[in-house]
Amino acid sequence: MNQRISYVSVLVDDYDKAVDYYTRVLGFDLIDDRPIEHGKRWVLVRPAGSEGTCLLLAQASGPRQKSRVGDQTGGRVFLFLHTDDFDRDYEVYRSRGVEFCEEPRQESYGRVAVFNDIFGNKWDLLQLNAAD
Repeated sequence: MNQRISYVSVLVDDYDKAVDYYTRVLGFDLIDDRPIEHGKRWVLVRPAGSEGTCLLLAQASGPRQKSRVGDQTGGRVFLFLHTDDFDRDYEVYRSRGVEFCEEPRQESYGRVAVFNDIFGNKWDLLQLNAAD
């Protein structure tokens, strides 16, 4: 069997605001953005240079979905962004106004800092230690 997770859906309150944030601020690539039925769009982004899983930016509709924007995991870290250069990306993100919840810290598995995206989702910016 050959399976993989292709997309992770992230609820957002506005497609254009989300595309701007993920591409301009976080530097992600816009993979697809096309209209689909009922005024919705199929919007995929992923970290620049990545061939892995994409985020499917899903504009919330209705009160239930709208109440979950920015809190899809009950306040826990939702997404983990691995980097090959923590200091570079930390400084670039800070210069672009990314809101970090803490100072960078060293853990047994690597260097990490939690940040919030513009919707309130918590992310780990993470550089794993080199394999022993």
